[in-house]
Amino acid sequence: MADFLGMMKQAAQLQSKMQEMQESLANVEVEGISGGGLVAVRMTAKMDVKGIKIDPSLMKTEEREVLEDLLVTALGDARRKAEAAMQEKMQSLTGGLGLPPGLFGQ
Repeated sequence: MADFLGMMKQAAQLQSKMQEMQESLANVEVEGISGGGLVAVRMTAKMDVKGIKIDPSLMKTEEREVLEDLLVTALGDARRKAEAAMQEKMQSLTGGLGLPPGLFGQ
């Protein structure tokens, strides 16, 4: 019975820490870059795009397809960095709870 109560206490701690982590992810920003810095995308770890910077040299009609490709690449780079930041937060959150490896992506 003590094991069950201990597990329930851990579950409550985890739930509380998960809520805190979700709130903090909105404050973690990453930047995805493509074209050697010609396009940059700022995104939170919750995947909210906060800003896009485009080098003026790409603002030509004949560069439209290049710009579109660079935007896709920069967004993908930002998404991967946001996911990595979320994984890092999750690992730090669950690290001290004695949960089995593999749970929550560890």
